[in-house]
Amino acid sequence: MEKAYKFRLYPNTEQKELLSKTFGCARFVYNYYLDRRIKAYQQNKTTMNYNACSADLTKLKQEKPWLKEVDKFALQNALKDLDRAFQNFFREIKKGNKNQGFPKFKSKHHYKQSYRTTFTNNNIKVEKNRIKLPKLGWVDMIQHRDIQGRIVNCTITKTCSDEYYVSICCTDVVIDKYESTENSIGIDLGLKEFITTSDGEVIENPKYLLKLEKKLKREQRKLSKKQKGSKNIEKQRIRLNKIHKKIRNQRMDFLQKLSTRLIRENQIICLEDLSVKGMVKNHNLAKRISDVSWSEFTRMLEYKALWHDKIIQKIDRFYPSSQLCSVCGYKNEDIKDLNIRQWICPQCNTKHNRDVNAAKNILNEGLRLLAS
Repeated sequence: MEKAYKFRLYPNTEQKELLSKTFGCARFVYNYYLDRRIKAYQQNKTTMNYNACSADLTKLKQEKPWLKEVDKFALQNALKDLDRAFQNFFREIKKGNKNQGFPKFKSKHHYKQSYRTTFTNNNIKVEKNRIKLPKLGWVDMIQHRDIQGRIVNCTITKTCSDEYYVSICCTDVVIDKYESTENSIGIDLGLKEFITTSDGEVIENPKYLLKLEKKLKREQRKLSKKQKGSKNIEKQRIRLNKIHKKIRNQRMDFLQKLSTRLIRENQIICLEDLSVKGMVKNHNLAKRISDVSWSEFTRMLEYKALWHDKIIQKIDRFYPSSQLCSVCGYKNEDIKDLNIRQWICPQCNTKHNRDVNAAKNILNEGLRLLAS
């Protein structure tokens, strides 16, 4: 099994300069050969695959000696990324997916700069609180956990707040799996309550963006008043980005801990297959839906379930989980009104909490799909 370990890097001044060059060279190679491939098709109706680009890169290094100053694997991986982008584009077009975008040129003004280097001949080594990378040598880092398995590659990233991170991808990782349980649970995702379970547990939405929104707006106004190109606007930009980073870290910490607990305590987890992309088109709720991160939470549940041999069962997004009585199955269409939070079933006289009842119906439907 493959797993990535992400650590904070603390390069010195010389290493920062070399990192900046590597980001730029990898971006240049990607853009250069994207332009070559576009022109080759426009002029001759031919294409350049990875092997052709890689062979031409050797000649390009002779013309531009500054490409030799950086890690060669960063340039090769830029070509691989470009070739993969073209393959993805043509594969999706053949499937009839017209929304698949054509490969785009990379910008040096993008909020994140990165490159990937490959492990070979022990060119990457990890010791306590430092890592050896090609061309860079030993770089200080904060290692908060041990690395398992065999290193495949490393991705070095510079964020918009001028922080450096390394993501170490390892294979043959052995994960200590959680014990199997007999518990099954249904989850109803919401905005006011982040999740409501079929057991009646309610987890409130922490609303991290809302709590820091005033501070965010204040710093954004300060940024808009700074002179473009000045040092002050760069300082203010970093200040603003650190607030965004804090919001993201709080949100990810909450999602990671909650998803881990649910996977550890339950064998089967049933939830709705929500179309978040379609839901954010509602401009009145788009900010709140984006802040709650349903898609990221679902993604975490899915890969952790795969690690620990648990089951994630999704039900159809159009299943009327809120309208059905979880006891007798009576369908009450009046519950389409979102203001109704409590209701009594006219058929069996069971009193329902809207979200808990929906979670129970999601569990029942998920178990039915599994059984069939």
